[in-house]
Amino acid sequence: MLQYKMNFIQKKIKSIAISDDEKPDYILFLLASILIIISMIFSYSLSIYTVDYFDYNQFHFFIRQLFVGILAILIMWTLAHIKPEQLFINFRLGWWLFVLFLFLMIIMHFLPASMVTASGGANRWIRLPGFSLAPVEFFKIGFIYFLAASFHKKFTDLEKVTFKEELKLLAPYAVVFGFVVFLIAVLQKDLGQVVLLASILFIMLIFANRSVKVFLSLIGAAVLGIFVLIFIAPHRVNRLQSWWSSIQDSILAILPDFMESALRVKDFPEPYQVANSLNAIHNGGWFGVGLSNGELKLGFLSEVHTDFVLAGITEEIGLFGLLIILVLLFTVIFRILRTSRRVKDTKYHLFSLGIALMISISFLINSYGISGIIPIKGIAVPFLSYGGSSILALSIAVGMVLSISNSIKFDK
Repeated sequence: MLQYKMNFIQKKIKSIAISDDEKPDYILFLLASILIIISMIFSYSLSIYTVDYFDYNQFHFFIRQLFVGILAILIMWTLAHIKPEQLFINFRLGWWLFVLFLFLMIIMHFLPASMVTASGGANRWIRLPGFSLAPVEFFKIGFIYFLAASFHKKFTDLEKVTFKEELKLLAPYAVVFGFVVFLIAVLQKDLGQVVLLASILFIMLIFANRSVKVFLSLIGAAVLGIFVLIFIAPHRVNRLQSWWSSIQDSILAILPDFMESALRVKDFPEPYQVANSLNAIHNGGWFGVGLSNGELKLGFLSEVHTDFVLAGITEEIGLFGLLIILVLLFTVIFRILRTSRRVKDTKYHLFSLGIALMISISFLINSYGISGIIPIKGIAVPFLSYGGSSILALSIAVGMVLSISNSIKFDK
């Protein structure tokens, strides 16, 4: 009887785990793990002022990031060694992420105040024993899988259709996305995540072979929607004016006088966070002031270990050190795109593409924000920002891509 049970368990494991001739992209796994380890180091180095201000233990953020980082690496390793058919079809991991975390984003607004953590007057985290959970971070992965699976089903073998018929096909996605916009942009007051998801949606539509007319129509609707979401929220208008005040002189100088007087924002303070962020980058120079020796993190630049982590990193290890980190990050994106390009299944192709886009666009939104190119949005830097939900969600996303890579023959 015992031997029978052992044989059954072995057969079950073999049906789930990859075979000896199937190997995930270990380079992708290694690079993602290195970035997570770097985040552990800077969660200690950059959090010194926050630790002192709130009277935490000096290793408060480091221990938390260490635990989450180790767990994230284990998640990636485990998912990497599961067959994609088991992970996506039998386990339905992508659908679980979409449905479960959509449900959590809905109910969190009805939970008692003791169970949620607010930011800017909006509920964004659910408090659990020992940590807080940001459902939107995990929902993004589920949303990408929802798009990949449904685009694969609806559009892969679709014959040429008229513009009107194509709009009808896309109408259900507009309804779903509109509901997502309401949950995230209105209830959570997080326009940055909506811009990220909208960008992913539009680019994935291009790769799903949709027409240029539909794409341009959706872009126009999205731009109009973003302007509406900005101007119905006073805090977004103030943030936009604050950003414009910091860049208006260089732009208005080349415009006609009548436009200059109409567009100039007067008596509006420039965003001090961006100014201090740029000071931190300038202070770091090429090789930095040394690990843990940064000055702008000492109360001048808040959230330096989260949203402004790139500025804090640059001050301490310089532009050269930042360049090395960026090479690691962009190589991760390249390896994911490589998997997307080589996999035969359209569903896996679109999902891997969506994950690469999520990492790329998140990085661009954050880096452009801290340098003043665009208004600041609360988007974490992939792998590097302090925060359990962001890193765990990314580890699941990369683990799913690693699972897909098992079916591809790489020249490693």
